[in-house]
Amino acid sequence: MSEQKKIRFVLIGGFLGAGKTTLIAQLAKRYIERGLRVGIITNDQASDLVDTQNLRSQGFAVGEVSGSCFCCSFNDLVDAADNLTADQIPDVLLAEPVGSCTDLVATVILPLQERFGDRFELAPFGVLLKPSHALRLLAGGNGSRRSGFSPQAEYIFHKQLEEADYLLISRADQLSVDEVELLRTQLGKVAPEVPVFAVSSVDGTGIESILECIETPSIAGRRLLEIDYDKYAEGEAELGWVNLSAHLCDTNSEHDLDQLAKDLVGDLADQIISKSGVIAHVKVSILGGESQAVANVVSNEGSVDVGLAANRIVNTDVQLIINARVAMDPEALLVICQEAVERIGRSRQGEIRNLTSHALRPGRPVPTHRVEAKDSME
Repeated sequence: MSEQKKIRFVLIGGFLGAGKTTLIAQLAKRYIERGLRVGIITNDQASDLVDTQNLRSQGFAVGEVSGSCFCCSFNDLVDAADNLTADQIPDVLLAEPVGSCTDLVATVILPLQERFGDRFELAPFGVLLKPSHALRLLAGGNGSRRSGFSPQAEYIFHKQLEEADYLLISRADQLSVDEVELLRTQLGKVAPEVPVFAVSSVDGTGIESILECIETPSIAGRRLLEIDYDKYAEGEAELGWVNLSAHLCDTNSEHDLDQLAKDLVGDLADQIISKSGVIAHVKVSILGGESQAVANVVSNEGSVDVGLAANRIVNTDVQLIINARVAMDPEALLVICQEAVERIGRSRQGEIRNLTSHALRPGRPVPTHRVEAKDSME
């Protein structure tokens, strides 16, 4: 009997708002076009994840690990992979970790290699970064402006770059040649000799280069971090997280799903900024019938972007899902989200029902497993 082929396990990290979900969807489509079976695993600190709904609405097989990050719920990650392989074993598993996580080589990639190397072939580890964030944080980028986040949160961003096998500059379609080259130069100082690709999920720039990198027969997870977990925990705890779900019912008007998503995100961003919050990522999903629209904003200066257009007007009840990641008190953020939903209900002459929400600050990361540098050499 021939040996069963291993599943290619692809982990793509990056800070909140980098565009990981959109990129993973593009990679999944390319693999499917090649005739391969694909599974996707999403991750969040709470339930009601916009990304999971988004990917499922596009027809992908998606598992979710909620309640904590992959590193702290390693067994749940393996269980999610098992569930996706129960009916039909995929050729490729694409996994998206929480955007405020780092040290993933030591806590996810190498433990998977050591414990499940007979099942998974680990691809090189990619990290995606959003240009607006990177231009502020990397030395020499965009003058002396900083991100608006604390040094502890910025520490997470830098550590994410340091452990990558390859780096991805997102939204390349929005950047000039000079901006791309500036980022390449600055990334070369942080992560010397690490390949850098400019990518766009809009026009397809760089997607084939990523696939080639993923399929390179090289050792994944070569860059183990030295990391201060106290500083890491402080950086994560700076962010308030809110996941909220509600239904807009009994309206007498039709709903343009894309416009509704944009209006809600725009209102949220305005209110957050007025309360001195610093946006890492605010996402809204609007589900009406079989259609879904997703809109988001990824910084205080950023514009509202419709990442998934429904292109549909409906006259049914709709579900609203908000995922907000903002540097501010989570309870204050929750109030902003609840009030924005109530306003959108009044503006549509409807009633908000079935509102559920969860606000938190991420707790200290406590990995299930962590491989030390000396262990990886034994």
